[in-house]
Amino acid sequence: MKIFDSHFHIINPKYPLFENNGYLPPEFTIKKYHEQTQNLEIAGGAIVSGSFQKFDQEYLIDSLNQLGDNYYGVANIPLEMKQKDVDRLNKSNIVAVRFNLKRGGSESIDNLVKLSNRLFDNYNWHTELYVDSKDLKELNPILKEIPQFSIDHLGLSKSGIKELYYWAEKGIKIKATGFGRIDFAPIPIMKKIYSINPKSLMFGTDLPSTRAQTPFTIKDVALIKDNFTEPELQNIFYKNAEEWYIKK
Repeated sequence: MKIFDSHFHIINPKYPLFENNGYLPPEFTIKKYHEQTQNLEIAGGAIVSGSFQKFDQEYLIDSLNQLGDNYYGVANIPLEMKQKDVDRLNKSNIVAVRFNLKRGGSESIDNLVKLSNRLFDNYNWHTELYVDSKDLKELNPILKEIPQFSIDHLGLSKSGIKELYYWAEKGIKIKATGFGRIDFAPIPIMKKIYSINPKSLMFGTDLPSTRAQTPFTIKDVALIKDNFTEPELQNIFYKNAEEWYIKK
C-alpha cells in the first residue's frame, strides 16, 4: 500500500547538531532511511526538524533537494528570521513550522501564535506541535488562535486523550507515529479518532525513533493494516497527509 510518511528525521552530522538534555542523536542519513523503509511503498513524506537541530535549516534544504518533489520540510523557525530567508525555505518545499513543547529546541511558546499566524498568512504554512496531550487543556486558549496545526505521536499520554478528541473534532491533524513513545495501546485510540474525523489521522514512521523506548518496525504498519478497512487505510497511510503537506 502506498504510504506518505508524515514524520521522520534526517540526522546528517555534516550539519550542526546540538545536545538536548544531554542527548546527541546518532547519524541517520537518507541512505539509512531508504534502507529501513525498503519494504514499504513510500511515495513521499515530511522531514521533521528535531530539538537537536535547533534553527539550522541547511540540513533540511539539502535533504529535500536529494529526496525530490514529493517530500516536504517542517522547520524550527525563529521569530526574528528575515523574510528573504523564509522565502528561501518556502521555495525549498518547506511548508510548516514546528514547536517542540516537549523538549525545546524551537521558538518559545510565547511566540507560537504570532509566528504561526505570520507564516500561515504569508506562506500558507501550518504549525506542528510536539506536545503532551495532558497539557492541551491549559493550552486551549492559545491553540484556538492558530489557524492550522497538527499534534505528534497521538498526543503521547492517555490522561489527556479527551482533549485530543476535542481537537480532532475541530479538524486538526493527529500523527499516528511513535508507538514506542505512548503510554496506551494505539489502535483503540486511533479508531476513536477516525470515527470522530476520518481526515485527522496521518501515519508516519518516526524514524529513526530517537529516544523512543521501542523503535519503529514494520510491525507497526502491520498492526494498523490488521485493524482498519481498505478505504480507512488509504486515508491514514496516504491521502490525509498528502492533502496536509501539498499546498494547493
